[in-house]
Amino acid sequence: MDGIPVSNRAASIEYAIRDVVVPANELEKKGFELIKLNIGDPLSYPGLPTPEHMVEAFKQALERQDNGYGPSYGIEPLRAEIAKDEFSKGWNCSSEDVYVTHGVTEALQILFAAFLQDGDTVLAPGPHYPPYMAYPQMYGATTVEYALNPDDGWSIEVEDIRRKMNESVRFIVLINPNNPTGNVATESEIKEVLEIAKKWPNCTIIADEIYDGLDFSGGQKSIASLSSDVPVVTLNGVSKVHFAPGWRIGYMAFHDPNGKMHAPRDGVERLLRSRLCASTPAQHGYLAALQQDRTWLSERVAKIKRRVDLCLNRIHEIDGLSCNSPGGAFYLFPKIENAGKFKSDKNFVLDLLHKEHVLVVHGSGFSPLHGSGHFRMVALAPEEILNEAFDRIERFMRSV
Repeated sequence: MDGIPVSNRAASIEYAIRDVVVPANELEKKGFELIKLNIGDPLSYPGLPTPEHMVEAFKQALERQDNGYGPSYGIEPLRAEIAKDEFSKGWNCSSEDVYVTHGVTEALQILFAAFLQDGDTVLAPGPHYPPYMAYPQMYGATTVEYALNPDDGWSIEVEDIRRKMNESVRFIVLINPNNPTGNVATESEIKEVLEIAKKWPNCTIIADEIYDGLDFSGGQKSIASLSSDVPVVTLNGVSKVHFAPGWRIGYMAFHDPNGKMHAPRDGVERLLRSRLCASTPAQHGYLAALQQDRTWLSERVAKIKRRVDLCLNRIHEIDGLSCNSPGGAFYLFPKIENAGKFKSDKNFVLDLLHKEHVLVVHGSGFSPLHGSGHFRMVALAPEEILNEAFDRIERFMRSV
């Protein structure tokens, strides 16, 4: 007897970062202990907790029963504080430009629903965070990848963007620092992309800056701050830089220098009202993060940088692997030099999982074209765990 069919839009969605957890869970059920380097969740590893002043503000909101429905666009003190933070990065942001969401993923869904029509195109970097490929198709649009150059530290291939621009392109996505490569775009690269977008009046920049505070290069720039005539929607939130991913609080901030986004912003606001609100007590926790001292972050960034450097050193010592040095975030995207020994990079990941019980993510899950032959790993675990993981990876590489 036939069952109820699934929609095409749901059946076609893949999310490699969590898809690889399915076989990992089966191994854990059999009693195997795994080293998991697949998900960018700081709370999964010792020594990187959510700061106490944030937790306390969350708790206080609960204790005073400030956990009812909040305003659909976010509580006003948080919107104002986010605007102040964005203003400090070099552009004229006001609280009315800010909308608080259930993480950046909900912000993306709302943006795509408000801006995209059948036949539209989203230009996203290859490789990229998987929802940039999965979500546009739900609204009748298509994602087209522009290349990042692995031979130049995953820099943006600006000419590839230029070749792929046409009237259908509604968004150019810039993820800065990039997930999964860790590349930080230079100011000149960003300005070149803005110059391209300027020539297409229906094009908006999505500036995904969720890792902006985890910058090792010293060169990370707010994209909105560099745009005098191209609309930019900045995405950010509490999950990565403030070490509270499970709170699911993100935001989008609209920079509209020529007043062209009135209609889609009205659509955004309608969608936000229809889904009620983001978590009220979690917003109070994020408010404390922005209002109180953030000097603690420099110590965290230094700790993460040490772990990234450890990973790079270990990768360079293993025959068959190579890796660009990331400029930010907490990921590495090693290349499997002898990838031909495996059916695919996914097979590499699954073989490593089953033979050595180390879990990473196949690079093709971030782009079948530009990520193939790589894997992504997270550098958040303590040094002793990372060293054990690389002992196993090295043993695995010698065995193939």
